[in-house]
Amino acid sequence: MLARQILFCRLPDAERNLIVYGKQEKERKNGKLAGKFYRKINNIRLSRKLVILYVFCVLLPLIATDSVLLYIVRNNQQIKQFHAMENAASAMQYSLTNSIEYAAAMARQIYTNEYIERYLNTEYEDALTYVAAYQDFVKTTLLRGAGMDSMLITMYADNPTIINGGSFSRLSAIEDTGWYRTFMESGQDTMLYFYYDNEKFPAVESKRRILFLKKLDFYGRSNGDKVLKIELDYGNIVRSMVKLGYEFPVYVCQGDRVLLANDGRGGSNQNFDRFTLKDKAGVSREMTLYNCELQIYILETETDVLKGIRDNIPLVALLLFTNTLLPWKLMKVLNRSLTVRIERLSRVFDNVGDEELSRIDEISGNDEIGRLMENYNRMAVRTNGLIQTVYKNRIREQEMDIARQNAELLALHSQINPHFLFNALESIRMHCILRNEPEIAGMVEKLAVMERQNVDWSEDTVEIGKEMEFVEAYLSLQKYRFGDRLSYKLDVDEGCLNIRIPKLTVVTFVENACIHGIEKKAAPGWIFVRIYKEEREGLHGNVSMEVEDTGNGMDEGERQEMLGLMKNASIDRLKEKGRVGIVNACLRLKMVTDNRVEFALESEKGVGTIVQIRIPHEA
Repeated sequence: MLARQILFCRLPDAERNLIVYGKQEKERKNGKLAGKFYRKINNIRLSRKLVILYVFCVLLPLIATDSVLLYIVRNNQQIKQFHAMENAASAMQYSLTNSIEYAAAMARQIYTNEYIERYLNTEYEDALTYVAAYQDFVKTTLLRGAGMDSMLITMYADNPTIINGGSFSRLSAIEDTGWYRTFMESGQDTMLYFYYDNEKFPAVESKRRILFLKKLDFYGRSNGDKVLKIELDYGNIVRSMVKLGYEFPVYVCQGDRVLLANDGRGGSNQNFDRFTLKDKAGVSREMTLYNCELQIYILETETDVLKGIRDNIPLVALLLFTNTLLPWKLMKVLNRSLTVRIERLSRVFDNVGDEELSRIDEISGNDEIGRLMENYNRMAVRTNGLIQTVYKNRIREQEMDIARQNAELLALHSQINPHFLFNALESIRMHCILRNEPEIAGMVEKLAVMERQNVDWSEDTVEIGKEMEFVEAYLSLQKYRFGDRLSYKLDVDEGCLNIRIPKLTVVTFVENACIHGIEKKAAPGWIFVRIYKEEREGLHGNVSMEVEDTGNGMDEGERQEMLGLMKNASIDRLKEKGRVGIVNACLRLKMVTDNRVEFALESEKGVGTIVQIRIPHEA
């Protein structure tokens, strides 16, 4: 360390500054990463932090430990299983070899037996002579004894004086058989042969054959060919395999043929199956028995890893409870101790009203959370005193604002009265100038209807039925003025008659249609008023009010300006000149419907205009 310090001091200033800067930059980056990590941790809920702590500090280490233990147990079982399969293969090889060797020993005795050689070579005078010789032969014990019941010995000789039957037969009887041709073509003196006999009867006898074949040429072939056939009991060999009690499936195959198996695969009267399980063989062994190449396959079984667990269920359950459930219960207790109190404190903050802060009635614990609750109560006491002063002043200001708004609304009400009155009187005046007719009485009657509705402003809302009476009176007056230039049609659903809307709403738009639509057009025009409930999907409960005229219409710029006035109606807009009645009506609609009213405007120059107002039914 001292040497490093001395070396550092000897460096030039520029190099020392560069090293110091590099260290500082590294520390700054590390600090930035740490800060980012802590910020993410701080954003996680406390209950989730406890769960994360349990998962990473208890559950995952437990899973890792158990996985290692299970791997060790499974590996040991696999090693044990491999040794067991090796032993099974050796035992199977020994058992099969022992069975075949017993037949081979018998074949060697017959092969060197001079008496049998003479019997096969003797030319008998007639059948009686042969029968007498055969009876003398069977009196011997050569072909009798232990183990002979599991073998069938037959000797074939090229001797036409032999009668087929018993243990002897003519060679001509087997010259056309497949096993004999295979044996002779092999060129071997001895051979073990497995085959399936399709022609053997009866069916109850095994058709799977195991033959031990040997040429009887010990004394030469001067008297023709002689063959020994020893047929082993197939079923007895299979039963001996099963009795060995291997815990693994054992297969003895020749190529892709299953010759022997201990799983009861196939039957003795079924042809040999094809072996397709080589990929599942844990142990395989090659062996050759008397020129017959055989393969022994021992199949793997599933490693019973859970056997040890099942044998120790009480201990495993105790360990599971100790290592998982107990920490989980402890974590739940801690979670309740921490999060429940914090959530109580959080709910208190969430329920903070404008008038005062709520106090926590019951404080539990003397830890950091308990002290936080106590400090909150002290803060709440001090803050509530301040709130009382500030809040009362705020209430007074709000009351003054409401009073001002009410005054402005009353001003709106008073503003609209002379608006309609002046228009009606102007209509009467113009009519009186043009005509001196008694119809003036009718016009005055209509004016009286309008005046009664106009003067009675005890409420700001009116039923649509009453509003339409006012619209009818207004259009009748305008009809006196315009004559045939004006036609109108009112269409109102009966279900809408009792719905309340702001007073003078519809008539304001009707008036606008007359003044700006019909009056400016020399040709006759129509005004249509339609009020109905919408039944389209998503619009149930809405009431639609439409005012349509076939008057002069508007271009796109005028339409956009008019629609903007309707949607953005406010008290400040009323102070501006132009379209006062429209702004007034739209503003009152917005107030009544809590800004849920919808306005739509379609117009085409020289064709007409359609105004649509959509309000919620409950409004």
